[in-house]
Amino acid sequence: MQKQSSSQPRQHIEKHKAILDERRHELETRLRAIEHDFEQPRNPDDDDRAAERNNDEVLEELGETGQKELLAVQAALDRIQAGTFGICVKCGKPIAERRLDAVPHTPFCQSCAQSI
Repeated sequence: MQKQSSSQPRQHIEKHKAILDERRHELETRLRAIEHDFEQPRNPDDDDRAAERNNDEVLEELGETGQKELLAVQAALDRIQAGTFGICVKCGKPIAERRLDAVPHTPFCQSCAQSI
């Protein structure tokens, strides 16, 4: 796999690293809040418990989605560290800056993402 090319100047890498670090922090904060909510004592009232169960299902889905995104963000940060950020993990071609701006944690160029 090739290393970062001249199409990925250091300033762009640093910009994306800052965005990814911020997103990681946001996700970690959100996941801690969800975990904290699950740890709270449940209401003994049947009607309230039913509503809490519905809320728990929503929180669980948000938690799972957040964990998946957190893994993708961390993988992107690992690619920055390895010097392979901005290079498609499937075809090895550079990922367009516009795509990285839209989805900074993407491991795929537009073409490979569409084929998956």
